[in-house]
Amino acid sequence: MRKPLVVGNWKMHGNSAENAALLEGLLNTELGTADVAVCPPSIYVAQVAEKLKASAMGWGVQNISAVEKGAYTGEISAPMAKDLECKFAIIGHSERRTLFGEVDKDVADKFVAAQQAGLTPIVCVGENLAEREAGETLTVVGRQLGAILAALSAGQVDGFVIAYEPVWAIGTGRTATPDQAQEVHKFIRDQLAAISAELAENIQILYGGSVKADNAEALFANPDIDGGLVGGASLLVDQFVAICRAAG
Repeated sequence: MRKPLVVGNWKMHGNSAENAALLEGLLNTELGTADVAVCPPSIYVAQVAEKLKASAMGWGVQNISAVEKGAYTGEISAPMAKDLECKFAIIGHSERRTLFGEVDKDVADKFVAAQQAGLTPIVCVGENLAEREAGETLTVVGRQLGAILAALSAGQVDGFVIAYEPVWAIGTGRTATPDQAQEVHKFIRDQLAAISAELAENIQILYGGSVKADNAEALFANPDIDGGLVGGASLLVDQFVAICRAAG
């Protein structure tokens, strides 16, 4: 059985004092049985690592470079993240694709870099509103996922996470219905199964699209939804705790 996973993506939020208060709130609360991690802005990873090192919670980064080192001002590499004991790296978030022009090949290259450094990539896939309304959801998700599957090492059956994030539901207050989310999650699982039944069974597929305390339980009740990649609600202790408890 896949263990549920909830990951908080803090995006470009927080400061030292706010981070400390948020982490203290999480550390002093029962989160349930799901695996839990947070991905702060990279400048705060060391602070988060220090606070969480004695806990069961993990941490990661929101983005990495596809290259290991060099003259790439402003970038951080996968080995740097690993050096700070990160477990996860979010790869191909819709904001990276839409705001920073990342394409499927960029995401695949970062996926490989993360795995080579010993990080667990959380690969984001999802359609925008125009694609959803045009009935192109599965085509878009299949294309994005295909770039990752083509980069898999031979015989690979684990070592990454997928997050389905309908772009039209991120930060808009709109959320895919449980049935809509399950349809895409099952499609992703079926694509994995076409490569390997073991791969399909092992990979956690998270939902990421305005997950909140009041919709988490209904979303997570679906058989192919293994937890959440949580944005704004991960900055609020009560909300994030409720989401974690809903997952397991």
